[in-house]
Amino acid sequence: MPNPTAAMLVIGDEILSGRTRDANMHHLAQELTKVGIDLCEVRIVSDHREAIVAALNALRAAYHTVVTSGGIGPTHDDITADCVAAAFGVPIDVRADAAALLQAHYDSRGMDFNDARKRMARIPDGATLIENPVSIAPGFTIGNVHVMAGVPSVFQAMVATVIPTLTGGAPILSQTLRVDRGEGDIAGPLGQIATDFPDLSIGSYPFQQNGAYGSNIVVRGSDGARVDHAMARLVEIFPA
Repeated sequence: MPNPTAAMLVIGDEILSGRTRDANMHHLAQELTKVGIDLCEVRIVSDHREAIVAALNALRAAYHTVVTSGGIGPTHDDITADCVAAAFGVPIDVRADAAALLQAHYDSRGMDFNDARKRMARIPDGATLIENPVSIAPGFTIGNVHVMAGVPSVFQAMVATVIPTLTGGAPILSQTLRVDRGEGDIAGPLGQIATDFPDLSIGSYPFQQNGAYGSNIVVRGSDGARVDHAMARLVEIFPA
């Protein structure tokens, strides 16, 4: 059986403007790979309601799991929760359990739990909370969509909470062979190996070092014996 699939929706003008470099995709891909879930697509959209709703509906219909990052803070442009509610066609309001978490958090710090901070307790009807041990404000899960913060430390903590609840498949194994020849020289035989091993992912990642060209050939798959077999063929064709 093929592994379950996942997609990621990254939300935020700051990503598209280049002000912020996204680190969350890299982390999510690594964590999903460990449990045998294939991250198949990543989309980045602006803080625009129609764009978020359309992308979310497309992704949740196409993949087993969708993870979003960004747009669940206290400011006016944090509209992700409202967009998720719109995509699922459910109401959204401040929820007692989320508000209680935040109230206690701010009370312990002598800070006002004001209207802006209460925005972070607005949860779509029917959603379950995702724990946030870093800054308390929760994410949430509704259907097959897991809504998480964009701040990397918080995102990573939320991923750690959600991953054990997902149904995984066979973990993906990976081996790499460095070949000190240009891609133009290796493309033919490499293509034949890819044809002979259709169940594996075989990629070529070129580099230039000290004026010489080379490529790292990466073989990925869930069957360790098949990965080993493909690597043996590669070593035979491209000896060191």
